[in-house]
Amino acid sequence: MDSLKTLASWIQASSRIVFFGGAGTSTESGIPDFRSAAGLYLSEKHSPYPPEQMLSHSFFMSKPEIFFDFYRGKMLHPDAEANGAHRLLARLEREGRLSAVVTQNIDGLHQKAGSRRVLELHGSVHRNHCMGCSRYYGLDAVIGSEETVPRCPDCGGIIKPDVVLYEEELDHKVLTDSVQAIAGADLLIIGGTSLTVQPAASLIQYFQGKHTALLNGEPTSYDSRADLIITDRIGWAMDRISELLG
Repeated sequence: MDSLKTLASWIQASSRIVFFGGAGTSTESGIPDFRSAAGLYLSEKHSPYPPEQMLSHSFFMSKPEIFFDFYRGKMLHPDAEANGAHRLLARLEREGRLSAVVTQNIDGLHQKAGSRRVLELHGSVHRNHCMGCSRYYGLDAVIGSEETVPRCPDCGGIIKPDVVLYEEELDHKVLTDSVQAIAGADLLIIGGTSLTVQPAASLIQYFQGKHTALLNGEPTSYDSRADLIITDRIGWAMDRISELLG
């Protein structure tokens, strides 16, 4: 509890907080992460194709039917609800303490909780576009498609999720905005990420502020550089911190 009180005191003393998060932020919302023992990559290891391959650009282009079958079954969680981590971050933004959420997640739960400045490094399942005519679609176009591969009713082109697949580059503006937000932060809270996915994980090196707090259930390569480490479940921990803040 002392570590939670420490982080609460740092939050109270800060006005430019940035949260950098990964898949572990949403596990308490029922969305599996990727690399933990119960994560997507290990649970799917007996599949004919590794998840990393199915989530690559080349696989999407060559085997769209298999891609969308996996994507719908494993990557989409439209009924998931925000947890304590998402709620506290949205509260801190409303109070003027948090300047940005930089997330590797594609689930949209930060926005669902009320956060407005969310920099989505890997895109979002809620944005989709036709590869033929560039028309944009919401998530319903993918979930509600009667065909395995969703197609644009205007031109027949494949509707591609605006998520960054392996072999694809991150959006330059999102990267630039993320670097600027982290560089200007006075408190960096890192949560629910193993800090192994590049180039996203390298962004935290731009932090020049006072304190770094790391909330993750498993050790990371950044542990020795963090000022505070909390290994409790992040949603539970953030709920306790919200209570401490009053």
